[in-house]
Amino acid sequence: MPDLKPPRLNAGERETLLALLQYQRDSLARKITGAGESAARQPAVGSGTTLLWLVKHMTRAEILWLAVRFAGQDDTLPDDTVQPDDTIPAVISGYRAAWAHTDSLVRTAGLDEPCRRTSGEAPVNLRWVLMHLLEETARHAGHADILRELIDGSTGR
Repeated sequence: MPDLKPPRLNAGERETLLALLQYQRDSLARKITGAGESAARQPAVGSGTTLLWLVKHMTRAEILWLAVRFAGQDDTLPDDTVQPDDTIPAVISGYRAAWAHTDSLVRTAGLDEPCRRTSGEAPVNLRWVLMHLLEETARHAGHADILRELIDGSTGR
């Protein structure tokens, strides 16, 4: 697996946040690609975390934070439970569809715009949501790095 470095750019805040978020999304998707259907379901750590679950979880997180909480949409949250009929291509396709939907919301909004739904928690703005998704995606891409190395020895971002 290639060790792809993060993008280096001299750009505005929104473009930089989206580029780094996309880098982490792609990294997570690369970790599951080529792992094999059985291996992607294999819990290699005590918590039971699997490659398929990580991608499904991040699909749910993107919709929750950007479509539901930020934009206030009534989107149905995708389930992050790994189902018997889940496949790597289908799970990645769902993740990519979530990116397209959420990126369209981000491109038309101001970074200082507040979330429309706070669920009783302290209010945050789009900037905070993007930073949170960036750190959560990076965290889970790191988990996927470890799982993939345990599964078949593959390394690289």
